[in-house]
Amino acid sequence: MAMADRRKLWRDIEGMADMMRPSMAALSDRIWELAETKFEEFASAELLASRLEQEGFAVEQGIGGLPTAFMASYSNSPDGGPVIALLGEYDALPGLSQCDGLTVRQAVERGGNGHGCGHHLLGTGSLAAAVILKAVMEKEGLAGTIRYYGCPAEEGGSGKTFLVREKAFQGVDAALTWHPGYGNAVVSHTSSANYQVRYRFSGISSHAAASPHTGRSALDAVELMNVGANYLREHVGKDVQFHYAVTDTGGFSPNVVQATAEVVYLIRAPDVRQVEEVYTRINDTAKGAALMTGTEVEVVCPELSAHAWACRRSVRYRQCLCTGSIARCA
Repeated sequence: MAMADRRKLWRDIEGMADMMRPSMAALSDRIWELAETKFEEFASAELLASRLEQEGFAVEQGIGGLPTAFMASYSNSPDGGPVIALLGEYDALPGLSQCDGLTVRQAVERGGNGHGCGHHLLGTGSLAAAVILKAVMEKEGLAGTIRYYGCPAEEGGSGKTFLVREKAFQGVDAALTWHPGYGNAVVSHTSSANYQVRYRFSGISSHAAASPHTGRSALDAVELMNVGANYLREHVGKDVQFHYAVTDTGGFSPNVVQATAEVVYLIRAPDVRQVEEVYTRINDTAKGAALMTGTEVEVVCPELSAHAWACRRSVRYRQCLCTGSIARCA
């Protein structure tokens, strides 16, 4: 293609993007308002899938065994040309409810869900790209196939892992995605492997002043586990990270021995085998904390069903049928 023709094509693409801007802004605003979290993005997925269907794409719902995943495809040459995948995400995060148009924190609903990472834009932007690419292929006679993948549960659910397991990307020659950032650039890099794991401790409640000796504090167990994990940091590789958040302190009264408490860990490393090794050691720390406090600990790996976690781990590293207890997960 001559340079002049290429410049004209770019101007045409920019013109199509400008024409789509109002409807795409309205679509992303609606997904912002819905703020549906992982595996529950039913309305958001339907909005995107419906728009693609209106634009002439064939839509397949529920791919990979995930109700909120879908694939929208267009081909003008099924037997020739590249298969290009464009990935769209649309899941929100819990606790990040935010009024739009503000640069200070102001929740629409206290404790509600919100889009803290631009995912209301991700699915919409990739949709616009798919529609424009389809128009260019038709105009220029370019052979190939476009596949738009609606990818749920990017935030802590590893939705794409399920799609890979079910071979949803089979036949794809290249997959492109994007993310809001401080600069406009094309990058190619890998990200860290990670496990997100919940440790739920159970003890015995009692009055902290009248009968503390009869209580078994789950909150003490969480604190001891975190102390142990912090000492572990010295003895892992420099490229290994783990973080935690106490998500349940068991109550609000200091004169009660807390019978329940929970902490969530996120373990990261370049390779999933490194994550597995550190995960095993953190499990041992949790077991030690339970032993010291006379409590019990349950592992939920992660915020999915046991079957889903088993599927995730078998894709990423090895077969492991995880039922939720340390004895069977470790």
